[in-house]
Amino acid sequence: MLRQAQQLQARLAKAQEELENDVVESSVGGGAVKVVITGRLKIRSIEISPEAVNPEDVEILQDLVIAATNEAIDKAQDLAQTRLNAVTGGMKIPGLM
Repeated sequence: MLRQAQQLQARLAKAQEELENDVVESSVGGGAVKVVITGRLKIRSIEISPEAVNPEDVEILQDLVIAATNEAIDKAQDLAQTRLNAVTGGMKIPGLM
């Protein structure tokens, strides 16, 4: 039993390490704003198309950045859940996610 727990812990650690390198991206506004984020929810980059920058209407750009970031976070969380479920067999482990 202890050996199984240690193996599970090692597989979980590997899955979490892989999530550091996995990235997902989200694009909104027809590509006006693109966010790239890791599976561990760290933003790698935000790209803003010059056409999206209008000094007269900054609120639209702010909304696009928020939407792209939230969508990227959702995708990254789904990726993490899928990866970790593959390791745990769907078993819920407190504090894992």
